[in-house]
Amino acid sequence: MQTRVQWMGPGQMSFVANADSGHALVMDGSAEIGGHNLGARPMEMLLMGLGGCASIDVVMILQKSRQAIQQCVVEIQAERADTDPKVFTKIHLHFMVSGKALDPKRVAHAISLSAEKYCSASVMLGKTAEITHDFTVVDES
Repeated sequence: MQTRVQWMGPGQMSFVANADSGHALVMDGSAEIGGHNLGARPMEMLLMGLGGCASIDVVMILQKSRQAIQQCVVEIQAERADTDPKVFTKIHLHFMVSGKALDPKRVAHAISLSAEKYCSASVMLGKTAEITHDFTVVDES
């Protein structure tokens, strides 16, 4: 895996990141450091990556266990250290999973498998942060 991040130039705190997959995105610093709100902050990107990684796992595991999942949303809240490096110290993921007659035990199991075994982002961030999760199941029957 490889990526390229390029600074957008003087007077900017914006960067364009290009991934091996051919996709690109803009990241920007906060106004306090000269950013212009042109994109997500790099640390926000880490949380978004965690959410995407975990959500892919949860959806795939529930589909493989023949659960009629229709929607999966994860809301993430995080706390950072007060001093540099301002790593994440606490991260909480709240999954909202909807579908027809979903088994809450299977949803819990899918989330646990993702957190403990499959989600590389979760395992990696778990080296510095306490990661917790919970979920709500919405019946769409």
